[in-house]
Formats: sequence, C-alpha cells, structure tokens
Amino acid sequence: MKMSSLVLVGTLLAAPVLAENSSLAPELAMFKPLLSTTWQGNLAQPGQAAKVDISQWERALNGQAIRITHSVERGAYGGETMLFWDKAQQSLVYFYFTTAGFYTHGTMIYDAKNQQFVAQEDVKNNAQGITKVRSTTKLEMNQLTVTSEYFKDGKWLPGHHAVYVPVTNMQPEFR
Repeated sequence: MKMSSLVLVGTLLAAPVLAENSSLAPELAMFKPLLSTTWQGNLAQPGQAAKVDISQWERALNGQAIRITHSVERGAYGGETMLFWDKAQQSLVYFYFTTAGFYTHGTMIYDAKNQQFVAQEDVKNNAQGITKVRSTTKLEMNQLTVTSEYFKDGKWLPGHHAVYVPVTNMQPEFR
C-alpha cells in the first residue's frame, strides 16, 4: 500500500470517530447552544462592585458531561463545574469546585415553559457560612442571564446576578 493510500484509509477510519466527537448525551441536548462558546459578564453581588467573569462551556467526557470553567477578575476567583445526567436520579446533576476551597453538589432542571435552567445546590466548606444556592439561568437573544440566591443563617439572601454575552479571544484564567 502506498503512503497516500494509508493516509486515505486512516482518514476514512477516523471519520466516524470525528462525527461521534460532536455527539452529546440526549439528556444534555438543551445545552448545545451554550457549548464551544466563551461568555463574558459583569458579575454583581449586593454591596459589591461588579466584577468581570469569563465562562467557557464545552463538551466533556465523550459527550456524557459538560464542563463549565470560569474565572472572575482574571483568576482572583474561579471554578469548574462538571454537569451530567444521573441515570439513577433521573436528573441533571453537577459538582462545582472553586479556587476558594469550597465545593457544591446540585441538581438542575430545564423549565421549558420559561426557557430557563433552575438549579439548587448544597455548599460545603464555604467560609462565609453559605450552605445552599439556588439559581436560574436563561439564554435569550444571544445573552445568558444568571441570577442566584444564597441560604445563610437560616434565610435566603440575594446572591449574584450577571448578563453574559459571547466573546472571542478570551478564556478563563487562573493564577
């Protein structure tokens, strides 16, 4: 076999693999518009100045999960989320790990009527005493709007809010 034939055979054999590489678990299909995109938003919290947040959404683990990596103020704070479909729970489940040393574990549902994702998570090891977070995320007119509330000292308090837009030539940074 000539070298050019080997290259052609290799290319043909790889073609199905390449097609598979763009697949996504059916339960994650609603996230497809967010994938392979970097988003920038001004993350605002009550009593604090807004901070720039860069968030990158990507397909992970052969399409069985979604990885969301973000950093605030060029790495002053950041985190990484792994979102997947849990067959036993029949639910979207995620873990979020942070540079601040705390992590969360939550579930998410897609509210088709309001075209938004609604999440609730338990927080572990948060220095500010936050034990739960609930949030909504909505994609509308090429903008991603996120609003949250924090559970602390037995009551729900306003959390962060941000409106993200797609950006190019940017990515999350860590120190």
